[in-house]
Amino acid sequence: MSDLSHVDESGSVRMVDVGAKPLSRRRAVARAEVQMSPGTTARLRDLPKGDALATAQLAGIMAAKRTSELIPLCHPLPLSSIEVALDVREDAVEITAAAETTAQTGVEMEALTAATVAALTIYDMCKAVDKGMTITGVRLLEKTKEEV
Repeated sequence: MSDLSHVDESGSVRMVDVGAKPLSRRRAVARAEVQMSPGTTARLRDLPKGDALATAQLAGIMAAKRTSELIPLCHPLPLSSIEVALDVREDAVEITAAAETTAQTGVEMEALTAATVAALTIYDMCKAVDKGMTITGVRLLEKTKEEV
């Protein structure tokens, strides 16, 4: 009926059975961007340690660890590494998130969730000074799998 992995032959949603798949070392990298005025990015650059960027980085890491609680059909995964990097540019903050695991399924949802929640955190912390911000470009950049 469907090529969608989470839909069965009758059209009902289901969690994919990965029980028979071998363990693999998996990595995924995702990106999101918060576009804002140059004045807002200047304010972000001038903040001391413990600032909005560190808060967004931690929010992304925490979100990756809770992805299966947010996305109903995601498997809970033992994450071995989560990295969230924020790059303040002239009129945007670019967020890159990487997640790794050794499991039977990939970590792209964890990387995407980390990047998105970090972007939402920047948005939340800057919304009082910049009403025109937009979150754009949420996408998967890389997905790898190595046999163990």
